[in-house]
Amino acid sequence: MNILGLTGNIGSGKSSVGEILRQLGCPVIDADREAHRTYKAGSPTWREIVDAFGRDILTEEGEIDRQIVGRLVFEKPAALARLNTIVHPATRARVERRLTEFQEDGYAWTTVEATLLIESGWQDMVTRLWVVAAPVDLVVARLSISRPLSEEDIRSRISAQMPAEEKMALADEIVYNDGNMDDLRRRVEQLWTELSPAST
Repeated sequence: MNILGLTGNIGSGKSSVGEILRQLGCPVIDADREAHRTYKAGSPTWREIVDAFGRDILTEEGEIDRQIVGRLVFEKPAALARLNTIVHPATRARVERRLTEFQEDGYAWTTVEATLLIESGWQDMVTRLWVVAAPVDLVVARLSISRPLSEEDIRSRISAQMPAEEKMALADEIVYNDGNMDDLRRRVEQLWTELSPAST
């Protein structure tokens, strides 16, 4: 089975590309969602995170409050590295189990959608790498509408990520998302059509 790696920074439109791929018949594993599932109360990952950051990160129900954890590690490289050391291996294990399931189901291609695909060193997992990118000002405008964040907060989050240009330099294909949804769909459909024959 071939594996398409799909990544991009905040506000790039990566999730929209993933949804279009689903509609085209390609199963998509959302690694960020799988990571959140590793946080389930009582799980080994949950215990490691609580041991590392304390019980103040828990909700009244005993679940990890990801917003609190996000504030603790934001702009603190050592804390973020510690969190990633706990979460990334568990997430990769979940992703690999799901890949095995899709392979057994006979899919020629499966997509792994992951914000930190490159940063986590998961390129060895994928056959092809797509990077979704958009102009920074357009990203700021989109996120200002979709999230309760100030422009300063948005630009701070963008600058905290691996530069899009560095990701684009590693891509097999760049999905440049600087238009509307129809433009994006046409670009994804074109790339998918070019990709699909590789499955035969």
